[in-house]
Amino acid sequence: MTKPNLSIRIGKLRLKNPVMVASGTFGYAEEFTSLINLRKLGAIVTKTITLKPKKGNPPPRTVETAAGMLNAIGLENPGINVFIKEKLPALRKIGIPIIVSISADNDLEFIELTRILNKTSGVSAIELNLSCPNLGTSRMVSQLDKATYRVVKAVRAATKLTLITKLTPNVTDIGLIARAATAADTDAISLVNTFLAMSVDKDTRCPRLANITGGLSGPAIKPIALRMVWEVARTVYVPIVGMGGIMNTEDALEFIIAGATAVSVGTGNFVNPKLTIEIIDGIKKHLKQKNVKDIKTLIGSIKC
Repeated sequence: MTKPNLSIRIGKLRLKNPVMVASGTFGYAEEFTSLINLRKLGAIVTKTITLKPKKGNPPPRTVETAAGMLNAIGLENPGINVFIKEKLPALRKIGIPIIVSISADNDLEFIELTRILNKTSGVSAIELNLSCPNLGTSRMVSQLDKATYRVVKAVRAATKLTLITKLTPNVTDIGLIARAATAADTDAISLVNTFLAMSVDKDTRCPRLANITGGLSGPAIKPIALRMVWEVARTVYVPIVGMGGIMNTEDALEFIIAGATAVSVGTGNFVNPKLTIEIIDGIKKHLKQKNVKDIKTLIGSIKC
């Protein structure tokens, strides 16, 4: 058969394949340049950027757990100005879509970040990180449907760039939040961020994270993340970027079949830096074996 078509669209973005890297797990791609051919990726999602520099949470900030890991980085980053000056130039040279993840303490900061990125070349899309679970706040924006709608609507009014809204799984009804983001005209939904969790040292009787709680990621969360992608795909019409414990080609295909237009690899990058490329090759092989000409025919093809 002819070479299968792996290209997909998310808003105005055209990706040559549906595999990208999750924010916070790939840095600014610098560490991976000698390990993989970055041009083969569908897109790169940057580490989340804020208006001003953030030191993040005190150490220890990561803990290994059964079938996963906890992190409480706290969005450590150099701020938008340093990012544009020192990090973005190298990302531009890669030649694939660069999705800049942003977070803020209030609506005005989200709007200001968006306006700055509007004027910056090399930015293909914006990921609205409304779901970081370890910032010390009582509620995340994406835990409330009205707050989600308000922020997405404000950012949407400030940009024509493709807008991807990243939601937290730490809610009772993920469909409600996804519908709010969609009603506010997001181009896509990103599911899921990490689950709020903790770990305790039995000898010291203290939490293993200085922040006490952090975000659980890795294979342990995959079945729940997969269910949420399937649930949201049945209630909204925009593309979904699925993530949460993807460690091989089979995992990625499960998310696509459940309704994800694209997939994002996070914790798996720490285990195997070449995982994304292996998944891209694995998807091609699967499509050939099943005589599937276009990846888009698999999206949401679950039989139930």
